[in-house]
Amino acid sequence: MTNLVVGATGATGRLLVTQLLDRGQNIRAIVRSPDSLPEAIRHHERLTLIHASVLDLSDDELAQHVRGCTAVASCLGHNLTWKGIYGHPRRLVTDAAIRLCNAIKANKSSTTTKFVLMNTAGNRNRDLHEPLGFSQKCVLALLRLLLPPHVDNERAADYLRTSIGHEDGRIEWVVVRPDSLTNQDQVTEYDVHASPTRSAIFNPGKTSRINVAHFMADLITDIDTWNRWKGTMPVIYNKTHS
Repeated sequence: MTNLVVGATGATGRLLVTQLLDRGQNIRAIVRSPDSLPEAIRHHERLTLIHASVLDLSDDELAQHVRGCTAVASCLGHNLTWKGIYGHPRRLVTDAAIRLCNAIKANKSSTTTKFVLMNTAGNRNRDLHEPLGFSQKCVLALLRLLLPPHVDNERAADYLRTSIGHEDGRIEWVVVRPDSLTNQDQVTEYDVHASPTRSAIFNPGKTSRINVAHFMADLITDIDTWNRWKGTMPVIYNKTHS
């Protein structure tokens, strides 16, 4: 199987690439800086690197890179710097999702392509009418005003939820919502829920990047996991032991 990964040089993206390679998958990765990948990954025989920005590729080029892929995974995000938060492109995650989905449709494949989007537990799934307290609504309103990346994540998920929907025929999707991201060396036990079980603002949980990558790889490679979560926005937390 061949899968396309964007955001592959990011902290979670490179872990996803490793997880997929370890499972025998062939990977195409669109990367602006190939040297940002560890050398052991960069020269892997089943990894094809496409040196470009996903937003700079033409429609035809993007359709070519998506062609033949079973799944497309986006680990794109904004760097936590002044330029990364307030500079351009402000709609990186959303515009990439739209362009990638358009590229999938342009190929008119007879099979369905999976689209897996890494997002955030701070984003609600409006299909489920997830409740928010008054204080959290106020904080989220401020985040929308002050932090463009939060709005970008919301719009990307809403594009899949409303514009692609559940009966597209060519694209099926999952939006993965981790909470506060941490770094760990090994996959640990984790829980996956349909909705947040705690407030991402006032009582955030922790999710290791390697666990996010493991779950995304499961979605791509395991049909039972995919069928369980397709068309939803699962929230993932590291398992806590009392």
